[in-house]
Amino acid sequence: MQALLMIKIGLIGKTNTGKTTFFNSATLASAEISNYPFTTKQPNVGNAHAITLCVHKEFAVQDQPRNSRCIDGWRFIPIELVDLPGLIKGAWEGKGLGNQFLSIAAQSDALLHIVDASGSIDASGKIAEPGSGDPVADVGDIEEEMVMWYLKLFEANRDKIARAIGGGADPVASITEVFRGIGVREEHVQAALAQNKLAGVDLDDFGPQQSKDFCWSLRDISKPTLIVANKVDLPTATDNFRRLREEYKDMIVVPSSADAELTLRRAESKGLIKYVPGDERFDIRDQSSLNDKQKWALNLIRKDILGEYMRTGVQFAINVAVFKLLKMNAIYPVADAKKLADKHGNVLPDVYLMRAGSTVEDLAKEIHTDLAKGLLYAVDARDGLHLPTDYHLKDRDVLSIVSAKKKGK
Repeated sequence: MQALLMIKIGLIGKTNTGKTTFFNSATLASAEISNYPFTTKQPNVGNAHAITLCVHKEFAVQDQPRNSRCIDGWRFIPIELVDLPGLIKGAWEGKGLGNQFLSIAAQSDALLHIVDASGSIDASGKIAEPGSGDPVADVGDIEEEMVMWYLKLFEANRDKIARAIGGGADPVASITEVFRGIGVREEHVQAALAQNKLAGVDLDDFGPQQSKDFCWSLRDISKPTLIVANKVDLPTATDNFRRLREEYKDMIVVPSSADAELTLRRAESKGLIKYVPGDERFDIRDQSSLNDKQKWALNLIRKDILGEYMRTGVQFAINVAVFKLLKMNAIYPVADAKKLADKHGNVLPDVYLMRAGSTVEDLAKEIHTDLAKGLLYAVDARDGLHLPTDYHLKDRDVLSIVSAKKKGK
């Protein structure tokens, strides 16, 4: 089986916002959770999942997943989740664990900005009286740190960019080269320049504010981010959640209780309840198997979290990041378009996450380089149509790729 190049999602935010609880609930890992600064001194890396409706029911077949899982008709596609050390003001200058944090965060495909919606931390990320902190300002602080780090990279390499352009290099390519190590692509730079009316403007004419505005746009475009309003179940969170949505209208704000999700996931793993991550309900398998504390906790989650917000928000945030922010489509490649199977007879074995705009050729390259070399066309499993190599893939496509080098998958 060809190894998938997994999507990487980074968890950012100040200390004590619940990032590690979110990480543990999504991955069922056991990273250290505490309420003192920099509990997470090294990044925690684990596998979470993007969840989408599987196609096997549409085709009335029983699937046999290999690179993913199928539970109750939902396909669980692995992604990489990274819990990063908490940020403090001045991180872009190297304060705290800033340099380590920013270099890893910037390598993520998308970011989940975890904020304590209950206002239980102060500006430095230390535990404070619930309601006394300001999550709206916390989001602004972290976003500023990210942008200043981009600006620092840009300014430190301004002369290098100017020399390249002076030597005849394309300006967009020259700027991209400076940021390429943190996942910035040429289309990101083009979009950021256009957004600030800087396309075609000489680099020497970029003033300080124009440079910073450009870096704001580049950060937003290259690292799409949503805000996770965590600890939303606490009494002091309601007003702050409303304020976050009003202040950051251009961002998606997802209400979340990572603690509730962790409780449900652990109860499910112990066989106490039936629960699919992201679901709006759970079922207790046997009431007699629960102690009073467990019954109280589960009832509280059912009433105050699922009853109020319909979900804990953890899986929903991941799904939104993958399918909305990154605009990924779930594609099912098969060797036999009629049997929906690979060459070993496994039905709907694999699913690939492909960016919107990806083509049959892109999919072939993702599966195997040899497959792409002799690529001829793809066969649509639904209607048998032959699709050209430049056909733009659509979500839930089931395709058999035909190649002169190697047929099928």
